[in-house]
Amino acid sequence: MGIGGVSIGSLLIVLVIVMLLFGTKRLRSIGGDLGSALSGFKKAVKEGEDSREALNLEAEAVQVSSAGRDSERSTS
Repeated sequence: MGIGGVSIGSLLIVLVIVMLLFGTKRLRSIGGDLGSALSGFKKAVKEGEDSREALNLEAEAVQVSSAGRDSERSTS
């Protein structure tokens, strides 16, 4: 038995049928499209994380500056 009860022979038969139905050129283009979509998704996630970090740093800066003003008011 293979992965999840599916043998390697069964997977090869399915692969051959898919290649006959779609053709190798179309499968290649689908693979390229899928690769570029995943690349775009990873880029967007990274940009989201970078912007989140920037917002956190900005929020910390605001908290520090407001804490400094509060301490100045209490000492005056």
